[in-house]
Amino acid sequence: MGRELIASQGAPFARIAGVGAYRPVRVVDNDEACRLVDSSDEWVRSRSGIVTRRWAGPDETLGVMAEQASLKAVAAAGLSPADITCVIAATFTHLKQTPAVATEIAYRIDAREAAAFDISAGCAGFVHGVALASDIIRSRGGQVLVVGVERMTDLLNLRDRSTAFIFGDGAGAVVVGPSGTPGFGPVVWGADGSQADAIEQSRPWDALREDRGEEDFPYLRQEGQRVFRWAAFEMAEVARRALDVAGVAPADLDVFIPHQANVRIIDTIAKRIGLPDTTTVAKDIVTAGNTSGASVPLAMDAVLAAGQAHTGDLALLLGYGAGLSYAATVAVLP
Repeated sequence: MGRELIASQGAPFARIAGVGAYRPVRVVDNDEACRLVDSSDEWVRSRSGIVTRRWAGPDETLGVMAEQASLKAVAAAGLSPADITCVIAATFTHLKQTPAVATEIAYRIDAREAAAFDISAGCAGFVHGVALASDIIRSRGGQVLVVGVERMTDLLNLRDRSTAFIFGDGAGAVVVGPSGTPGFGPVVWGADGSQADAIEQSRPWDALREDRGEEDFPYLRQEGQRVFRWAAFEMAEVARRALDVAGVAPADLDVFIPHQANVRIIDTIAKRIGLPDTTTVAKDIVTAGNTSGASVPLAMDAVLAAGQAHTGDLALLLGYGAGLSYAATVAVLP
């Protein structure tokens, strides 16, 4: 007979212990973002709510932005980088198939013995990462760093009116650690692969095997109205399910931190799940644009920094995007 294995044991619960963010220096207004398309500041504001966004410079790489956000999150958690046992990077703008940018992040912050890997779930990636981090803590303990980091401008076609003005760059990070009380509700997640072509890269990387012109570069493309309908209505149901499984009523929710895709989508979801006026609704998109996998942690950092949310508040985190994928969970804010 084989010998019985010793299973790993973790903490009873997990929680967010610290949050950090990095925003690129360059601020881009709507006039600049729309200089190559037929649009205007008034149209962009009315359709998306975006006023400005941050675009990364050549030196603000994924690794650099993630490093800055991560060090702030680690410090906020009262830890040192050596305490981090795992690094999860949520990104789809890392333009190398391998190695994962998470390994670079771990090295940069001096978490030399941490496991490190990337996950790719588009704009839903960060909430997927937080759910995985919670499970890791409860199964084996430690301290998990989850980073949402994107350079959306690397995949933008500034002549494409459906995307040119929407996206921004940045990084947000949280440390998820052990807790004696529940810090997360159960995650509600999934994907609708039948709509995978609603948001996609225009062509696969292997299409670049030959020397091609700029118009053939695999830029991000999307069917805006199709995505809007799916997000505004389907994600309201996902949000309600996440509240239900966590045992939280809409009136009990202190903060709603959804993916920052569009102000009209955010308002529609908040209305459909019945959030009261007393609930803080994060709208970081107004000044940051849509930062994809970085949008939820950036918005979390923003509401905490502005005093619109506080330690111990119950927050609904909702990510959704390409795939079409989604993930939602109720979390206690650090």
